[in-house]
Amino acid sequence: MSLVSELIKRDLRLKYRRSFLGYLWSLLNPLLMMTVMVVVFSYMFRFDIENYALYLICGQTMFNFFNESTSKAMFAIIDNGMLIKKIYIPKYIFPISRVLSCFVTTSFSLMAIVIVMLVTRVRFHVSILIFWIPLIYLLVFSCGVGMILSALSVKFRDVTHLYGVLMMVLMYATPIFYPISAVPAKVAWFIGKNPLHIFINLFRELVLYGTVPPLRTWIIGAGIAAAMFALGAWVFSKMQDDFIYYI
Repeated sequence: MSLVSELIKRDLRLKYRRSFLGYLWSLLNPLLMMTVMVVVFSYMFRFDIENYALYLICGQTMFNFFNESTSKAMFAIIDNGMLIKKIYIPKYIFPISRVLSCFVTTSFSLMAIVIVMLVTRVRFHVSILIFWIPLIYLLVFSCGVGMILSALSVKFRDVTHLYGVLMMVLMYATPIFYPISAVPAKVAWFIGKNPLHIFINLFRELVLYGTVPPLRTWIIGAGIAAAMFALGAWVFSKMQDDFIYYI
């Protein structure tokens, strides 16, 4: 655990190196991005969503964490190749520490959600007390995806180029800035199976709407997260012995 802690600290120092505002950017970035997107989608495309600013920043915060954490985890083995060659370290630590470091910065970004709630005078519901559960689901899910990407990218560097395109597709296939009711029924069915949509919707239900989803929804979310983590660990374990030949 001490090694994981040191790796997380190193990632955070590198991210905010030579930055005057430092960790404050974790708060400012989502607020600035939300402001731009609210103007674009509220006034130009006119999505009629109550408390749209909060709707948007909830989805944006969750998606940005997944995007950033998995993108960084993808390079975890490649970036630490020299260290892996010199000493024995459980290799799975590297992608997981990247995801955890992004989770730390996301925890700062959650303050932006609180600020938006205060500014827009949205009611704080009791359900907000369990907002962290969907975040944990997404964290576990992201660790699984991160392990798969970090393993594949060592041998197949094309993965690092394709993933950016995939994330752009996924962004539009996830109701972040638009309501799922705005798409045709067949497309809405497909989007409803998107794991990110499930996690984001859980988070919005608790924070924005003040409702606690039924137990079945929680079980599905937990099952998806656990299954992806297990798959990621299996793929990583199958490929890790060959890393030394490609890094």
